[in-house]
Amino acid sequence: VQLQASAGGLVQPGGSLRLSCVGSQPHYYGVAWFRQAPGKEREGVSCIYGGSTYYLDSVKGRFTISRDIAKNTIYLQMNSLKLEDTAIYYCAAGRPTVSGLSNPTLYYYWGPGTQVTVSS
Repeated sequence: VQLQASAGGLVQPGGSLRLSCVGSQPHYYGVAWFRQAPGKEREGVSCIYGGSTYYLDSVKGRFTISRDIAKNTIYLQMNSLKLEDTAIYYCAAGRPTVSGLSNPTLYYYWGPGTQVTVSS
């Protein structure tokens, strides 16, 4: 399984950016976006598996995860971006549990990461 995310970018605070990730994972796999800021641990931003969806509290109402099964692509629409959203973003695929959607150890496959920088 290979995952490849689109390029991130530099965005001003309050701006929007959409990340996409094309993968060869089975359709029944869960998919997720994680991020890691300098000096911080990797954290689950948003995950979708079956009928369950997870959002990190700090992104609720601003970020939306979606997937196009026919294109084997997942998206992360990020609106109202804040300085603290600056991080390397990773797409991932695996077989998480409903209670462990944001647990990175439950995802088998990872994209290489893409930098998102929010700065004025």
